[in-house]
Amino acid sequence: MSRVAWIYICLLPALIVMAIVNMTQGAVPIPISELIPILAGKGDSHFEYILMNYRLPRLLLAVMVGGGLALAGVILQNIIRNPLASPDVIGLSKGSGLAAVIVIVLLPNAPAGMIPWAAFLGASSVGMLLFIISLKLHVRPAALALSGMALGTAAGAGIQYITVKHMDDANTALLWLAGSLWGRTWEHVLMLLPWIAVLVPTILFMSRHMDLLNLGDDIAEGLGIPVTKTRVILLGIAVCLTGASVAVSGTIGFVGLVAPHMARRIVGSLHRQLLPISAMLGALLVMTADMIGRVVIVPREIPVGIVTAIIGAPYFLYLLRRSIKNK
Repeated sequence: MSRVAWIYICLLPALIVMAIVNMTQGAVPIPISELIPILAGKGDSHFEYILMNYRLPRLLLAVMVGGGLALAGVILQNIIRNPLASPDVIGLSKGSGLAAVIVIVLLPNAPAGMIPWAAFLGASSVGMLLFIISLKLHVRPAALALSGMALGTAAGAGIQYITVKHMDDANTALLWLAGSLWGRTWEHVLMLLPWIAVLVPTILFMSRHMDLLNLGDDIAEGLGIPVTKTRVILLGIAVCLTGASVAVSGTIGFVGLVAPHMARRIVGSLHRQLLPISAMLGALLVMTADMIGRVVIVPREIPVGIVTAIIGAPYFLYLLRRSIKNK
């Protein structure tokens, strides 16, 4: 049996175990023995209400958000050729955050359902600006990275300005910016599911193109890959994955950085293996972070974005130190 097969054999049970832990642990523990009866519609009505209306949609969102952000991170690291690239670093998450803060703070009477759409529009706007700037610069990796960082810095400044100027109304915005799956429902699952269902198979289909881009522009062009067009398509997929994920969960950081790096160390850089393993690790990371946030200070919760930051920040510093040493 191949090494990659063994990795799948290890990861799948880990995902199943963490899913069971997420369904059973919380302010109201649910006995494991009740899970199958509840899912069959024959369990305790109180436990069934908690599981089916709160924990199960939250679990599915953790899987989809973690996988989506991890795949976006793989894409961005490929097209920018920078191991430190992620949706947070190039401004996509900051763009969605700015749009959400504008709605939450400046439009307090707006319906709550408007916030996810605003967040998606914010990420898309930053992505569109990246498209325009990068096309003028022939989609060069360095230009993409620097442009994304500049746009992210500008969006971050906008967030700080609004929250400081309207401090009395900023609590809800700060909670959203921290990234949380609290209170998410089946409506949020149905909002994200179509994006995942369409974009994940698309990016898996393009894994060979991503491998060829790693060989350099000249070689990729010689092998029949339109480099500029391919990078634009990949950037569009990363923008949509990030925007859709952040729209339902808030700005959960570091998943798009940590999961791809962990996967690359395990299976290497071949994208037909790197992409699914990254998605699985991203899902596992968000599920674990969400579970930790729920049980540490019961009945209160720590937003999942704070937990992923605690995990991801030291790892980011490690990667930065390693990249400097390699130079």
